[in-house]
Amino acid sequence: MQKLGVYYKIKNKYICKNNESLKILLKIGFMKKILFCIISLLIIVSSCSKVPLTGRKQILLFSDKEIMALSLENYNNYMKETPLSNDKVNTERIKTIGRKIANAVELYLKQNGLSSEIKKFSWEFQLVQEKSVNAFCLPGGKVVFYEGILPITKNDNGIAVVMGHEIAHAVAKHSNERLSQQTIIQYGNAAANIALSGKSSEVQQIWNASIGLGANVGVLLPYSRKHEYEADHLGLIFMAMAGYDPNEAVAFWTRMAQTNKGSSTPEFLSTHPSDGKRIAEMKKNLPEAMKYYKK
Repeated sequence: MQKLGVYYKIKNKYICKNNESLKILLKIGFMKKILFCIISLLIIVSSCSKVPLTGRKQILLFSDKEIMALSLENYNNYMKETPLSNDKVNTERIKTIGRKIANAVELYLKQNGLSSEIKKFSWEFQLVQEKSVNAFCLPGGKVVFYEGILPITKNDNGIAVVMGHEIAHAVAKHSNERLSQQTIIQYGNAAANIALSGKSSEVQQIWNASIGLGANVGVLLPYSRKHEYEADHLGLIFMAMAGYDPNEAVAFWTRMAQTNKGSSTPEFLSTHPSDGKRIAEMKKNLPEAMKYYKK
């Protein structure tokens, strides 16, 4: 929201000053359209990969090898700085549930002709001494749970909800997709800055403010929300295949909604969907997940 304020402040200043400034702003608007077309073309050309299960096309500019190397480096650095939990009971629960869901993922990949993807995962499951309500799974299958999320998961099914969701991010290669989107936008913005290099610093500031806000709200944030919905969907399937009741997902996210109560960030400026929309979408996917659970 701060960038939006800067943009309008500068924009209003120059519109009031003279007609030449208005022409510059209109020219920048035209350049934004050209940049949008270039980015759209790159997206179309690069959309050669599909997310397992959902079939959604995605942009992947980086190789699995590059992403895995970066992921492993980040994981090792994080684990050096973060103490493991002393809670042996819950540590074992995390590892047991994680192994079951990982086995379900590998079975799913085999059943869908994606056996080659299995070798890209080297599963690890850790519980660490962090009070934040969080968990994550890096590309390659490195899963970390924070102790702070356990009071909300409450039971094995609750842990499976989170485990399935985080593993789904890795299976769907969301990290690669996100990095690819950011790379396209950065290159496009850099090209535009070169084109504007002869303009005044004020004009360049207008461009950077407007394109920064447009990319963030128009591309990156919506895609992040799409990733969350997709991970919810895939996660339900994976936990059901592992023998955990997917109905617990609604109960878990209802508890999360109570924890998040009071958050004032509007959904269109958030990387996550609102709790209400998330739960509603989850309920739509439950019948499909229950078919796997009943098997």
